[in-house]
Amino acid sequence: MEKIKVAFIGLDTSHSVELSRLMCSPDLPAEQKIDGMTVTACLRFETPFQNKEGLDKRQAQLEAWGIKVTEDFDAAIADCDAIQLEINDPAYHLEFFRRVAALGKPVFLDKPLAGTLEDGREIVRLARKHNTRVFSGSSLPLFPAVGAAVDKLAQLGEPVLFGHTFGALGKAAAGDSLIWYGVHSFEMLQRVMGCGAERVFAVDNGQSVVSTIEYSGDRRGVVESTRSSWRYGGRVQSAKNVEFFLVDGPLYYYLMKEVRAFFQGGPAPISMEQTFEGLAMMVAAGKSIATGKAVEVEKL
Repeated sequence: MEKIKVAFIGLDTSHSVELSRLMCSPDLPAEQKIDGMTVTACLRFETPFQNKEGLDKRQAQLEAWGIKVTEDFDAAIADCDAIQLEINDPAYHLEFFRRVAALGKPVFLDKPLAGTLEDGREIVRLARKHNTRVFSGSSLPLFPAVGAAVDKLAQLGEPVLFGHTFGALGKAAAGDSLIWYGVHSFEMLQRVMGCGAERVFAVDNGQSVVSTIEYSGDRRGVVESTRSSWRYGGRVQSAKNVEFFLVDGPLYYYLMKEVRAFFQGGPAPISMEQTFEGLAMMVAAGKSIATGKAVEVEKL
């Protein structure tokens, strides 16, 4: 079977290098490689998240692995079977998704869905209009330990009533930091709780943003996005039991296993409707911090 040829759009994120490494580096141990895929080209352009010098260093690494780096969009997508939008600055996500949505190729849109709710809603609309096979999300909720915690309660026949996740809150070079980096913890909560978020009350205490999410069915979730720690994990509770999880391992490897399965024709591990709700939760959290009140989660 021939390898799936993937075009990367964007070089302002380290993901463009690290995900390429899993597919293209000859020095990577076999058990760490993602077989069946290769990166053919990468489109580079400056954003507030990476300047020319940084792009040049990343380009040199990709070229050492035989990946063509170009500033020409048409050249980047000319010989590909699938597309990964690897753009650190979410303000560019709608612009480039609009350019790839109608190409008839499967798309992975790296986190977050978009920088604003309006952009996110338009991305989903375009995907529906063009019947684009696409999924978007963080690597964190795809880590096996997160799903395993939920599965343990499911095996006991106990519905999830409460979820708590924690993770880092990095500082965005531009735009909203909670959307840009809080997405990891919010999407982990979605993996635990599913959809149905109704309102969010959030507080920024300086060290962290703590968001309490009310769900349908009298369920609750808490997301703690911390500026002083880069650890990720959480817990999931039923009426009788609790399962804890820590996200600590090769995140990119597990992400790319899901991307490969999707590019091979499998179902998306996360629906675009769920990803949109995650964005809406973060937007509601930002509004709650500003107003000091609980804010309704907007629907698609």
